[in-house]
Amino acid sequence: MKAIIMAGGFGTRLRPLTINLPKPMAPVVSRPMMEHVVALLVKQGITDITSLLYFQPEKIKEYFGDGRDFGVNMRYVLPDEDYGTAGAVRFAVGDPDESVLVISGDLVTDFDLGEAIEWHQRKKADATILLTRLENPLAYGIVITDHDGRIVRFLEKPTWGEAFSDTINTGIYLLEPQAIQHIPKATNFDFSQNLFPLMLSREMGLYGKVMRGYWRDVGNVTEYNRVHSDFFNGKIGFELKFTREERDGAELFLGRDVKIHDSVEFSGRIVLGNGVTVDGKSHLHNCVIGDNSSVGHGAELTDSVIWDDSHIGAEVLMNNAVICTGARIGRSVQLLDNVIVSDGTTIGDSATVKANVRIWPGKTVDGGALVSTSMVWGEKWNRELFTDSKITGLALTEITPEMGVSLGAAFGAFIGKGNSVIVSRDGSDTARLLKRSMVSGILAAGANVSDLEALPVPVMRFELQKGKYAAGIYIRHNPEDYRLIDLIFFDGNGLDLPSSKVKKVERMYFGEDFERASLDDIGRLETPQLVIEQYRERFLATIDQDIIRDAGFKVIVDHSFGSSSDIFPELSSQLGISAVELNAAQNPRKFSMSDQEQAKSIEQLSTIVKSLHANVGFHINPAAEKLAVIDDEGSAIDNQVLLLLTTKLYLQTHSVKRIAVPVSASMGVEEIAREHGVQVTRVANDHLAMMEVFRRGDVDFVGGTRGGFIFPGFQTGSDAMVSAVKILEMLARTGSRLSELRREFERFDRRMTAVPCPWSKRGRVMRMLITNTESKNRQLIDGVRVIEDDGWVLVYPDRRTAMFNILAESTSSSQTDQLLDQYKAMVEESQAD
Repeated sequence: MKAIIMAGGFGTRLRPLTINLPKPMAPVVSRPMMEHVVALLVKQGITDITSLLYFQPEKIKEYFGDGRDFGVNMRYVLPDEDYGTAGAVRFAVGDPDESVLVISGDLVTDFDLGEAIEWHQRKKADATILLTRLENPLAYGIVITDHDGRIVRFLEKPTWGEAFSDTINTGIYLLEPQAIQHIPKATNFDFSQNLFPLMLSREMGLYGKVMRGYWRDVGNVTEYNRVHSDFFNGKIGFELKFTREERDGAELFLGRDVKIHDSVEFSGRIVLGNGVTVDGKSHLHNCVIGDNSSVGHGAELTDSVIWDDSHIGAEVLMNNAVICTGARIGRSVQLLDNVIVSDGTTIGDSATVKANVRIWPGKTVDGGALVSTSMVWGEKWNRELFTDSKITGLALTEITPEMGVSLGAAFGAFIGKGNSVIVSRDGSDTARLLKRSMVSGILAAGANVSDLEALPVPVMRFELQKGKYAAGIYIRHNPEDYRLIDLIFFDGNGLDLPSSKVKKVERMYFGEDFERASLDDIGRLETPQLVIEQYRERFLATIDQDIIRDAGFKVIVDHSFGSSSDIFPELSSQLGISAVELNAAQNPRKFSMSDQEQAKSIEQLSTIVKSLHANVGFHINPAAEKLAVIDDEGSAIDNQVLLLLTTKLYLQTHSVKRIAVPVSASMGVEEIAREHGVQVTRVANDHLAMMEVFRRGDVDFVGGTRGGFIFPGFQTGSDAMVSAVKILEMLARTGSRLSELRREFERFDRRMTAVPCPWSKRGRVMRMLITNTESKNRQLIDGVRVIEDDGWVLVYPDRRTAMFNILAESTSSSQTDQLLDQYKAMVEESQAD
């Protein structure tokens, strides 16, 4: 068997560690990651190795040469184009006549590859994916196998609701020639997205083996630190060509020509490379120090990694730091937690570098300086940036103007110089402040900005649909908590920015290495004209205006202090609707409501509808995307009931073949659809999934479970103003009353409960749910939806809290109770060790 090492990665997420070297050459425990991979292959008797190169290939070639010094025969292949992961392997192998092991050059593992090869051969597999189990599997391909190890489901980089297991693809593959021959030559072809789904569709022998042992994908700085922490804690060992000895309970690995003063104190695990010098009175705890580096008198180094040819001055205090090649740290310097000092950097005497700061290559820090922000851009986010297409954080605490500039610059760099971004906001002072900071960053990156000022989200989507812009950003207060700010990102079609693009923006922001435009290339700022007028014109063209005028509706509209008040009154006037407007004056200090305030507002609207004998009351949220409805008797309509009655009205008044609803929607949708001979598609429980299924043309109408609907003819996203007018139009066509429809659909008993679950056990719970419901009628769309007799239950992990949500519905309260109790117990039992 021959091996292919995938060694072409840029290492963008590992920056600034990988500014000056390819990712596989980043040293882990004093040796490049790829060298550890080569050593693992040699241990299993695999010595015929081909390295697939791309970024800075000469550095890998110079280090490994022909491979003889490492006990292998090493050859190199550099694809002339981007052929994808599988396509690159086919380029390297050509027409294969023997089995191939594919492994990444930037991972750390001690898997028994010999055991895997024997298992693969015994199964007579066409391809075997080596698997492992992780607490957080979202960054990897999720794999589900049957009892024999045959892969039955494969999902690349899922959300939590799609993560049906904690068993992930490690990126190590055993391939037979017949599998490789399914990879087209000179074509961009990926293992996870192309080859493996193709093999599944053709029912080939695609297997997955869960491996015992250590595995870590060193994809970012956090994982780089964790692999060293695991080494210090004894979770992973390396076959180091060093002398091992023990001193006062410390475990030392010493290279050649190491010089250690007698007064040096060691504790934990210590690796000192060739030619290292450690002066007296120093104390080292859990440290790796690279070749030809030195540590000065009285230094205290804890949980730190120092690369080759660096000097640490006397009396330096360092905790959990990474010091790259050729750095010079002066006397009495303090490096606080999680500092990175990159190649060739000099830090002057008595300087202090605060926690989480990254100093990029070649920088100089003056003596006595206090460095509190990274020496590239500055502010950083300390967790995952995006949830779906949105960033949410505390206003002016987590989401600050400084962050806005950096994020805007990252997004502008992602969009590209000369392209245009459209921005808008709610009417608050805070949103205006943060919008301006983001605009500054975008312009500095060379992208242009069209500023819509304060307008509802649907108007922004409408403007994006014209095709003039590459993307859009909307800034608002979170509808559920005024203290939080939402930054919402859209693609050039007005859809929520998909996760593949979100991750690119996130990497650019964290990487902090994007460039500002030159003085002559900064972006332009403009304000589009007649946007509201064009929106109204297109809106009215999609409505049967005459039938609404003839109906003579009387409605009460609560604008929630949002900018729909700039648009809806004029529409009402042109449609002959007698409308009473509430909370129409925009309040720059009030742009969301607590649950208590929301309930009070709905109660007030109900009272007014009833007292004025109005036909309907509409409560439009500040962003004008979601709608709450009060019927003609003054009763608030539950969101699920609103979905059912709106669906019934739409099917009664339109020719429809297929509709879509979220996976959490009431089973009443299928009941209504059967009456009209209409098919139902269920999609993930988020707005992007609703928009995507509609934009593909797969359905004629999309009904949401949170007061949002997508009607054909105008918008590709939810628009509360459109929804309100369409409901009036359909009521006029059918002569129906909302109160009658509401009573028809209140027979469904629907309730939810939540079960606490640590983040570390989510994947395990999902895997057990899949296993325990295998024989049942179920849907795996966003969580696990199981259809039971006279009811159904949906179990899914909460995206923001350490909980599993359990939603059940039936036509009897006792059946709903039984479903909730049954699946609550299943989630709790699945967490047990």
